[in-house]
Amino acid sequence: MPEPLRVITYLAPSIPERFFRVVADYLGQRLGGGAELTVEPRMSGPRRQDDPFELNEMDVGFMCAPSLVLLHETNDPSIDLVPVAPVFADKRNGGRPVYYSDVVVRADSDIVSFDQLRGRTWAYNDARSLSGWHSVLERLCAIPAGSEFFASTVASGSHLESLRLVTQHRVDAAAIDSNVLIMERAEHPGQATRLRVIESWGPFPIQPAVVRATLPEETKARIAGHLSDLHLSAATLALEGIPFERFAPVTYEDYLSSRAVVEAARMVAEDSHY
Repeated sequence: MPEPLRVITYLAPSIPERFFRVVADYLGQRLGGGAELTVEPRMSGPRRQDDPFELNEMDVGFMCAPSLVLLHETNDPSIDLVPVAPVFADKRNGGRPVYYSDVVVRADSDIVSFDQLRGRTWAYNDARSLSGWHSVLERLCAIPAGSEFFASTVASGSHLESLRLVTQHRVDAAAIDSNVLIMERAEHPGQATRLRVIESWGPFPIQPAVVRATLPEETKARIAGHLSDLHLSAATLALEGIPFERFAPVTYEDYLSSRAVVEAARMVAEDSHY
């Protein structure tokens, strides 16, 4: 009997844990040994200092793109990219495995452009997040005195919490994973009337799926093949309310070609506070 597949996600609760549980159970069933899902809600991805793949503690993971580059760009990578990644239903995506960073303010706010956020307050999910944190750092590079732009910033812990801080008037704005925003608006329709998007940045390559580098090559190939077929299976019946379309092909070059991803990986690696 095969050992259970050990799966970890760093993207919940912002992307619902239910999505990853369905994916993990589906893979476990197809591979024959079942699956165990671990949710790490404190960060968007690991650094080398807290890498569960290097320690042989996990087999499959879902993480923000900077951690993919960070863990792969070594002499002995602990992970490999799964060559397929999720596509979510956003007309801007055009069926591609990409997403955006949507800057939101309260609907009744007088703010209509990012430049008007100078001297205001900002929430972000965590400092390893591309959409929530590093996208705004990239935007600030084009602004004089960008490092002194906000009056204050708050690390909220998740995109969902950032949204709550904005709607409760505790901060003025936040950058939100576009797929998270779509799902939150669908689940809580009133949210659409309380928030307004003032800018969208991207597209960025969607958060990747990875596998432990030391897994057998046959197992890696089977995982990729099964994910490619997920949208054809009955497993999708358990994804009602989640705008998942399919897993589509991606390459490692897709992530390396994104300057925002590569720069974020460098900053995460160099800053001990991350």
